[in-house]
Amino acid sequence: MRKNRAEFIYGLHTVRHALEQSPETIREVYVQKNKKLSVELDRVLALAKAGALSVQTVSREFLDKQTGHALHQGIAIKQSPGQRRRVDLDVLLANKESVLLLVLEGIQDPHNLGACLRTANAAGVDAVLLSRDRSASVNATVSKVASGGAENTPIISVGNMARTLRKLQDAGVWIVGTAANVDNNLYEIDLTVATAIVMGSEGKGLRQNTREHCDHLVCLPMSGVVESLNVSVATGICLYEVQRQRQMKCLQIGPGQGKIIL
Repeated sequence: MRKNRAEFIYGLHTVRHALEQSPETIREVYVQKNKKLSVELDRVLALAKAGALSVQTVSREFLDKQTGHALHQGIAIKQSPGQRRRVDLDVLLANKESVLLLVLEGIQDPHNLGACLRTANAAGVDAVLLSRDRSASVNATVSKVASGGAENTPIISVGNMARTLRKLQDAGVWIVGTAANVDNNLYEIDLTVATAIVMGSEGKGLRQNTREHCDHLVCLPMSGVVESLNVSVATGICLYEVQRQRQMKCLQIGPGQGKIIL
């Protein structure tokens, strides 16, 4: 049965994260023959040894074939699928007051998805909600680009986006969708409350039904001649504006003077 088929994960950073976070899921470690040693590769091999994992020396041609001629950096692992961090959305919403969620609708390019997951992890996102339809799957390419973000950020697969957004709203989460040609820009919205940032697909953006379930639709100010940004770049801008506002809110102006008002 294909559901238990192992995945090939490759690249120094991605392999290291897998060895550090979930060595029990790794079946084999493959290292390219005559690969020049480096500090990072030494660290990966030490982790494999500490986990008593089998390390096989293979040809570059073998790694090229298994990774689809991707930039594997001479290292790959065979890992059991479905071992990424999981979280129950209901539990998360019940236990965290100012939750930060990233909702990705219809991201089809694995490189964009991987970049979004990497930024989500760096920005401290509590979970990423990923639409099940018309979206890239979290495969080896996504894991490589995410550089540990795919394995260390809870990802929730969403079948019915509108229903999920209504559920978030019922739990007190403000839904902030990104769109072009709308009146409000990102910097005019209070993002210190429980927030879900919703990003649409490349080219088409948010579907109309999703737009209608957003509490706010915001744009990013554009000063040049380009009309739009790559979705992963826009995601980074949005998430770090959330972090900026929340950090500013926590700064005290002085004894007895309360907090900075945005």
